[in-house]
Amino acid sequence: LGIARRSINVMKDYANERNAFGKNLYAFGQVQNMIATSYAEYMAGRAYVYGLANSLDLNSYGNGLDADGTKLYCANMAKTVADRAIQVLGGYGYVGEYTVERLWRGGKVLE
Repeated sequence: LGIARRSINVMKDYANERNAFGKNLYAFGQVQNMIATSYAEYMAGRAYVYGLANSLDLNSYGNGLDADGTKLYCANMAKTVADRAIQVLGGYGYVGEYTVERLWRGGKVLE
């Protein structure tokens, strides 16, 4: 969840500060779509993790299926969101100056 949240924050900040063709990058529909889709997927993963954590009975065991499901969904979601962040940042997404390339690598390792 942390990788996805940080990627969304970087996307939003960059889209607000960067201008292209005389408009703020945030004004372009494709950028809005990438940020909104990423946020929706992040919130779905967050609800899944928090819902599981809330329903756990700490005095028992056997919750492995739900735990595996959250890891499976959230790991793939984090890598996808970081991939979108690289697309929003364009060439800067590959540069070590921005944290997105490191977040993408971390997401790929978890995937």
